[in-house]
Amino acid sequence: QVQLVESGGGLVQAGGSLRLSCAASGSIFSINAMGWYRQAPGEQRELVARVTSGGTTNYADSVKGRFTISRDNAKNTVYLQMNSLKPEDTAVYYCNADIIRKITGTKYRDDYWGQGTQVTVSS
Repeated sequence: QVQLVESGGGLVQAGGSLRLSCAASGSIFSINAMGWYRQAPGEQRELVARVTSGGTTNYADSVKGRFTISRDNAKNTVYLQMNSLKPEDTAVYYCNADIIRKITGTKYRDDYWGQGTQVTVSS
């Protein structure tokens, strides 16, 4: 079993900062890309930022220059530093990871999601 546990959401005023964390645990052989998505009420879930196992990153245009994604491979953890937050950043933020498990010699690759953490930015 694999779990992704997120933390760090909350309420912040516009212009403020928050740092999200997501730790993967369980029978993990390796992790490929890790990322953060968000979903606002009435909207589709969208990619916020993504980082590969090699450290290559990509960001949604709306967060470039304000958000920074990073990962600690030794801890199977991904972070999202969010600065200069805007009310339009308000959403539930979900962690995602492309994880490979190895069970009795066979590798299994699956996509995993965290439970989501609420980020609310007040104006």
